[in-house]
Amino acid sequence: MSARVQTAPFDLATELAGFGAGAGAVVTFTGLVRDDTGSLAALEIEHYPGMTERALTDYGQAAAARFGLCDWRIVHRHGRIATGQPIMMVATAARHRRAAFEAADYLMDWLKSRAPFWKREIGQDGAARWVAAKTDDEDSLARW
Repeated sequence: MSARVQTAPFDLATELAGFGAGAGAVVTFTGLVRDDTGSLAALEIEHYPGMTERALTDYGQAAAARFGLCDWRIVHRHGRIATGQPIMMVATAARHRRAAFEAADYLMDWLKSRAPFWKREIGQDGAARWVAAKTDDEDSLARW
């Protein structure tokens, strides 16, 4: 059970080696930097070291308690990340698939709405703009 914040890309196979031993289900989610407009070059992610890891650990522990997880892992990148590259991953392991799926969904909603990251979109022209919170993300979080 762990949470990490790093600049380097992660390897999903390496992250899952030995993950969830004894579980009946493992669910993973990998988020990629997407370009909805055709003009995005990268995202720049900022965070407060220490505070961010603590928040991610708190979310993971809450999911473990709520859904009876045997294991969980959160890896989130920071710095400049090009479109198409992985930005984060969540893995959950539980005795039963429903708990693993719900825990992963729960974690994604918390991460998307409350994780202490600040994102700037960098356009192909070099222009930068901060990414604002989205109502849809808040609505998703309200389910829990």
